[in-house]
Amino acid sequence: MIRITELRLPISHPPEALEEAILKRLQIKPADLLRTEVFKRSYDARKNVALAFIYTVDLSIKDEEKVLKQFSNDVHIRPSPDTSYHFVANASQLKTQAFERPVVIGFGPCGIFAALLLAQMGFKPIVLERGKPVRERTQDTWGLWRKNVLNPESNVQFGEGGAGTFSDGKLYSQIKDPKFYGRKVISEFIKAGAPEEIRYVAKPHIGTFRLVGVVEKMRQEIIRLGGEIRFTQKVIGFDIADEQIKAVKIEGHPDLPANHVILALGHSARDTFKALHEAGVYMEAKPFSVGFRIEHPQSLIDRARLGPHAGNELIGAADYKLVHHAKNGRAVYSFCMCPGGTVVAATSEPNRVVTNGMSQYSRNERNANAGIVVGITPEDYPGGPLAGIDFQRALESKAYELGGSTYEAPGQLVGDFLAGKASTEFGTVLPSYKPGVHLTDLAESLPAYAIEAIREAIPEFEKQIKGFSMKDAVLTGVETRTSSPLRISRGPNFQSINIKGLYPAGEGAGYAGGILSAGVDGIKVAEAVALDYLS
Repeated sequence: MIRITELRLPISHPPEALEEAILKRLQIKPADLLRTEVFKRSYDARKNVALAFIYTVDLSIKDEEKVLKQFSNDVHIRPSPDTSYHFVANASQLKTQAFERPVVIGFGPCGIFAALLLAQMGFKPIVLERGKPVRERTQDTWGLWRKNVLNPESNVQFGEGGAGTFSDGKLYSQIKDPKFYGRKVISEFIKAGAPEEIRYVAKPHIGTFRLVGVVEKMRQEIIRLGGEIRFTQKVIGFDIADEQIKAVKIEGHPDLPANHVILALGHSARDTFKALHEAGVYMEAKPFSVGFRIEHPQSLIDRARLGPHAGNELIGAADYKLVHHAKNGRAVYSFCMCPGGTVVAATSEPNRVVTNGMSQYSRNERNANAGIVVGITPEDYPGGPLAGIDFQRALESKAYELGGSTYEAPGQLVGDFLAGKASTEFGTVLPSYKPGVHLTDLAESLPAYAIEAIREAIPEFEKQIKGFSMKDAVLTGVETRTSSPLRISRGPNFQSINIKGLYPAGEGAGYAGGILSAGVDGIKVAEAVALDYLS
């Protein structure tokens, strides 16, 4: 196949215009074009440029060799890379089928794809998920949002689908992906009911409600292939002997023998991190970030980012990505930006407040929100591998107190935050966080260096997005679960560097950040497990 890049068309072009542009670009006749597939579609919405889609297209034509030779000096016409997925092993290759089944702990994006790949290769994995199936979990999550009632084992962090279920459902990442594992992730989501457009749009997303159905269908496929999903089974310990994993200890259940265990824990499984540490599994503290959620009218972001193209339905709600290096040496940046979304309660522990962002597929809520977070390092929280967890908990407990000790979140208007005074009433921007926002002074909610850096960054972000520092914009605290505060170190074989058969994976182990990268890491680790069975 041949790939054409940088093929530009007006955003409102008719469907046949793409084929016409291909024929013109390659100087071929309609009969010579056999098949066309859009690999990527982005848009150019600069204020002084005609609104245009930019296509990357893969196609089959007659006499491809001749055309490639004809355009050999054109960097935008090249052979298409092979983006299809190729399995590395199959359980049928084992000398005996009486093997101990692999165990996957956690059923978020990483655990789902690790289990799915193992099932597709015939290894019939057993998945242990401490939370509930996704629809039951959704009801429990609403219990916190609507009734101020937290279920510590079934919430935004724990349960089928992981933390990614209650997010924007973003499916893009900046990871290096030379083997196109990301395409495998996208393809499986589409098979499970995600919209076809996520295959080619530049910044694909699914949205929370659609993710619920997608996750259910992926679970059903794993079961159909011989896998097993065991809900409400909380891992509380590990049986390790001679530097080899032997079994997994489950609360209220017999130990589960296992010599291949994938740790797809997510970034909030703090008790499991402690159990691993007590079992002697090597881990180390790592950098992460803390900050607030900021909310603006989505219409303001659309105008600032898209100019005269704001409101165009073919483009949708605008997003942004911002970074500022403060004078005190701290990096401040936007995190998990959710166009047309809501700020959500994301704690998994009693008497603590944590914020996150979420959007539906339509992205049509009134406000835009994003984390505005400050990078921190283990030097800021000395004390060993688990010290970052203690640091997070202290901030989350303080946020609970500042919010009135009811699971309402502490909040402040941007104008008051910059002026250093407590807020007493909302302006034109009403916060979306449920159970509610309690206005206060957020200066007490984060370390002084973080407050100083964010106060410096917001006016700087105004230079890039007009209106970003609007006085009525709302800050809601605190955002602490940006990524795992530790890394469970692994070697080139994807196993723990000191415990054989233990495979740290995904965001919780410090090897991913977001749905797509977590899914990709799940695939890589599943491959490593399969190859180890055959070694």
